[in-house]
Amino acid sequence: MPPLRTFLALLSVCVGLYAAGWAMQSQQQPMATAKQPNIVFVLTDDQDLHMDSLEYMSNVRKHIADRGTSFANHFCTNALCCPSRVTLWTGKSPHNTNVTDVNPPHGGYPKFITQGFNEDYLPLWLQKAGYNTYYVGKLFNAQKVTNYDKPHAAGFTGSDFLLDPFTYEYKNATFQRNHDPPVSYEGQYSTDVVASKAYGFLDDAVGAEKPFMLTVAPVAPHSNVHIIDKNIHGNYSGASAIQSPPVPADRHAHLFTDVKVPRNAAFNPDLPNGASWISRLPQQNQTNVEYNDEWYRNRLRALQSVDEMVAELAERLDRHGILEDTYFIFSTDNGYHVGQHRLQPGKQCAYKEDINIPFIVRGPGVPENKTSHIVTSHTDLAATFLSIAGATERGDLLDGEAIPLTGDSMIEVKSHRQEHVNVEMWGIIMSEGKYGADLHNNHTYKALRILGEDYNLRYTVWCNGEHELYNLSNDPHELNNIYTEKSDAAFGPANASPAATVSHVTARLDALLVVLKTCKARECTHPWEVLHPGGEVRSLQDALSQDFDSFYAAQQKLYWTQCEQAYVAESEGPDAVDQYMWHEVSI
Repeated sequence: MPPLRTFLALLSVCVGLYAAGWAMQSQQQPMATAKQPNIVFVLTDDQDLHMDSLEYMSNVRKHIADRGTSFANHFCTNALCCPSRVTLWTGKSPHNTNVTDVNPPHGGYPKFITQGFNEDYLPLWLQKAGYNTYYVGKLFNAQKVTNYDKPHAAGFTGSDFLLDPFTYEYKNATFQRNHDPPVSYEGQYSTDVVASKAYGFLDDAVGAEKPFMLTVAPVAPHSNVHIIDKNIHGNYSGASAIQSPPVPADRHAHLFTDVKVPRNAAFNPDLPNGASWISRLPQQNQTNVEYNDEWYRNRLRALQSVDEMVAELAERLDRHGILEDTYFIFSTDNGYHVGQHRLQPGKQCAYKEDINIPFIVRGPGVPENKTSHIVTSHTDLAATFLSIAGATERGDLLDGEAIPLTGDSMIEVKSHRQEHVNVEMWGIIMSEGKYGADLHNNHTYKALRILGEDYNLRYTVWCNGEHELYNLSNDPHELNNIYTEKSDAAFGPANASPAATVSHVTARLDALLVVLKTCKARECTHPWEVLHPGGEVRSLQDALSQDFDSFYAAQQKLYWTQCEQAYVAESEGPDAVDQYMWHEVSI
């Protein structure tokens, strides 16, 4: 007979696998609805959550937030337009899409095509579930007037895409409808054109008498971009494009003249902070700050047309008699910073300004005027839309899981839903505006946000070997990197016994990052199962038990052999983690 210890370990594995299978089966059940509901999804571009932009959008609050639920802990997993959008539409983490940039060879529409996603992503899945699908506005970067039909984006009953090189020119946009040739709308305000096209598709959708999903994706409040280099392919530089503040509609240009970027502790701090190139940024002078305040005001002004569109969409849904039966959802692709941590306008960082973003849902069974604090991400959105539609064919092939949208389901998942978000970034970064617009290479890192009952952490490992650890519970603006405090200072959950130190916590987070850097499907949502197949650990709180100190101390840590401009698996190690069960059995 096998030793008792081995028998008990194997029994634990069986129980854990049975529980995992039962949980997976229960998560795949669609929402119970009498018929398939409609979905209207408004997706802005580069909208912040932490600079109060939603406070200036009264219609979003009135028609969606006040009548629905705001998800306070919703994150993008790559704070850059195209990689984030590909994750949103495929349900796969950036390392599994390998679309990591906005332009070829590592990103943009051509990379989306060559990765095979044009034959296997959300609009096609929804059509198989019986939906008509419509899209207006920006789909992906580098979808251009020269390649929009090589091939056409698949999966849409009706589409009218913004095309490069004019996507971000607010008064010089080019659109391409269905399979028709591109049409220039020079002199017309881009968001208003998007709105008009959206209303037309809404009428078409209602008239078709089938369930539908309508996505409306204006570029506001993204900066205005005039692309100079018409063939950006691995050669992007500061001379490739001219970026200037967002352009509001003329009717909004006079608004918010006294508004400034919120002056919290993170704004243009007296002392440098962060890591890598960020830690070497100079403090902005008054001229620079005033320029960025005007940049911020123009972001708010540009969002007013979006806010008007939300009100009109709600009114039209109501006139059609389907507003209460429609999921009306508002979000953005990634967040944005202006002045925080001395940064010029831009994104791509792991700070909360860049990754913690708006996600608001109104719809059947969704609690009204509520805020949920469960942890969700853009990787979950494809699964969420499929769940709304009652489609289960993707099963466990997605890296995210459906977000609970009813009051009961939100309560039910609190004890077992993921508490982590895996953030990935590769390549270069360039700030926007006329100050500090230098390219910074090797902006490559892996980051974790992990939010539990007693902890709120951000941990980042850069490709150059630098580390950051922030305890957002007492440092909400991420100013004090405590990674170097590897003394006996107590840290972690207040009720941990014995008190955890920084070293204890980072040992667990290092192992978690190794799992997440190559995770697929359930591994991405339940990474502790990879480390502890027996099921004895389901959270950081559980993992901090002193029983596991030697196990985590022995794990290999994340490293790069060299900084890469894109995801190159061979340059990132290690390939796997030890599992606790086998570690113990082999003793």
